[in-house]
Amino acid sequence: MRIGPGRPYPLGATWDGHGVNFSLFSGHAATVELCLFDRRDATVETHRVTMPEQTEQVWHGYLPDIRPGQLYGYRVAGPYDPTAGHRFNPAKLLLDPYATQNGRPVIWHDALCDEPLRHGGHGTPDSRDTAPWAPLGVVGDPAFDWRADRPPRTPWPETLIYELHVKGFTWRHPEVPDQLRGTYRGLASAPMLHHLQALGVTAVELLPVHQHATEWALVDRGMTNYWGYNSLGFLAPDIRYATSADTAVQEFKTMVRQLHVAGLEVILDVVYNHTAEGDRHGPTLSWRGIDNAAYYRLRPDEPGTYLDYTGCGNTLDMRHPRVLQLVMDSLRYWVRDMHVDGFRFDLASALTRERSTVDMGGRFVDILRQDPVLSQVKLIAEPWDLGRGGYQVGRFPAPFREWNDQFRNTVRRFWRGDKGQVAALAARLAGSSDLYAAGGRSPTASVNFLTAHDGFTLADLVSYRHKHNFDNGEANRDGADDNRSWNCGVEGPSDDPEVRALRARIRRSLLATLAVSQGVPMLCAGDETGRTQSGNNNAFCQDNETSWIDWRLSPDAERFLAFVRAVVAFRRTHPVLRHPHFLRGGRIGEAHAKDLAWFDPAGGEMTDVAWHAVAGRCVGMRLDPDAMDMDEVDAQGRRILDDTVLVLFNGGREPVDFSLPEPAGGSSWRLVFDTADERVVQRVVNECRYPLRGRTVAVLLTPREPREK
Repeated sequence: MRIGPGRPYPLGATWDGHGVNFSLFSGHAATVELCLFDRRDATVETHRVTMPEQTEQVWHGYLPDIRPGQLYGYRVAGPYDPTAGHRFNPAKLLLDPYATQNGRPVIWHDALCDEPLRHGGHGTPDSRDTAPWAPLGVVGDPAFDWRADRPPRTPWPETLIYELHVKGFTWRHPEVPDQLRGTYRGLASAPMLHHLQALGVTAVELLPVHQHATEWALVDRGMTNYWGYNSLGFLAPDIRYATSADTAVQEFKTMVRQLHVAGLEVILDVVYNHTAEGDRHGPTLSWRGIDNAAYYRLRPDEPGTYLDYTGCGNTLDMRHPRVLQLVMDSLRYWVRDMHVDGFRFDLASALTRERSTVDMGGRFVDILRQDPVLSQVKLIAEPWDLGRGGYQVGRFPAPFREWNDQFRNTVRRFWRGDKGQVAALAARLAGSSDLYAAGGRSPTASVNFLTAHDGFTLADLVSYRHKHNFDNGEANRDGADDNRSWNCGVEGPSDDPEVRALRARIRRSLLATLAVSQGVPMLCAGDETGRTQSGNNNAFCQDNETSWIDWRLSPDAERFLAFVRAVVAFRRTHPVLRHPHFLRGGRIGEAHAKDLAWFDPAGGEMTDVAWHAVAGRCVGMRLDPDAMDMDEVDAQGRRILDDTVLVLFNGGREPVDFSLPEPAGGSSWRLVFDTADERVVQRVVNECRYPLRGRTVAVLLTPREPREK
């Protein structure tokens, strides 16, 4: 096999039209061997080639006889001294961290562990060859016809995110062809695009689609990691969602292109905080065998033990320049080569830790903020991890946005009927300025959500008081215990028409609250149709009907879907609900009204006493564009104009008569929708009081004539 010196960069396997350059970082290796395979089920390599050159800890070589589609892996030799953090073992075939295509998933076998500690070993290396079971990389071909693809680049104030699982979203849809269900192509199929467009969302946020591996503990229980938060490759799309492993990259690109044509952005949920190799008992699949001491955070006083800020056994060491380079190269690859529009960073606080503490001025944050490519796409942080000081909601700097769990928690408590939540609710409705006003940020720093992949679905939130996770095989110990949920008096399904009606009303009120809140709303797939997980709030291992959306909609589900579509459409057509700046709660210029005003049921403005009344469960919110700085223009230079919007909230059980503020200009209030009614029937309200049922939201508006320039 011919081999030349090649180049140290770019890292990975790079096809140049004539041959392939292979490049791998390892700072402590003694030798690196490239292993070539002729088929996916091969148990031994056909060629083993020693990398001929090392440049600044990067091992590299050029093979002129290799073409795209070649299966490969590495064997890396060096010191085996786990107590010092070194776990080199050339018996273990290793996946290239820069592989852009995965040729074979992990086939679980005891030999994958470099120490057989799982079965009582004593720290000696395992000499069994893992070639029959290890994952394989594939030399990729970057050629693809993007057909003048144009990312939508939806502005943040206009963004509405829809979190979905590629398989769960498509697997049971009767109009998706059988061969496309559960795949990237299925997500881009006409029925799925129609649903997303009709719903009115602007971006899909995909649960992890990086190549992943299922944890051994789940394998032992006959389960799989359905969600995918266990990365094995940061540059390779997961072959689970392709019709063929050979075409995974092409199918992913086709999906992105089609979603863009439909006006939808693609945001990836990415997991860089840990890897599928787990703790020291876990398998050696890639990074551990390439350079364990470089890739992972190890205890300074005990290098044989991993620091774990993730709850998954290990933490990537973002302080190391080559690890940081890997993550940044991965992110740029997904933007430049795969055309994605943004990222949601799982357990993002773990990425910011310098020594042991979170540092928002650290390397990871700073390099992203200045990067000319990555700073221009959507960046969303899950602003916490499991380490000390990991909860960082409100502290990630621009351009990051954040999952705002305080929005979720407050809105759930309010509609559960908890006392004393009115002031907190108002803060979340107004964009959470208490969290995000510092540092020149805007309401769009807050990604507002009610539910997400982890936790109860919207339907379960009003149907269960307790989690029911027994099917996960952990005796119901897993998952959150405090869900801020209410079962409406009956645990689980109910045939009682009053219970069912109450649950439906609260679901509508929850969605309406999300729709009228300043910030960036996020919906969880299936909530719009009443998807249930039967009370399972941690369905990460449920690759079955528990997690898959059932598209056979009942009449009740059809009506709820129609309501959600109407509410989303209302938000999209009213810029006062998605103002780009924090509202002041005051007057601008000669305006007589406030841009944002709060009312008690008697029609008076809220006082300090009213805000802090323990028993308070009602509040009215008025958004008046005449008092706003609405002289801004949209992307086309058109003046932004809107109606005055009044939203009434009653989180209590009993009905309340709200005194309506005087509409401007002698107009009348017009009811847009009332969550007591599943129908959206607009009408003029001539009365000065509005009767609002318990657990209900009503939205009214006063039309405004266009203002002169």
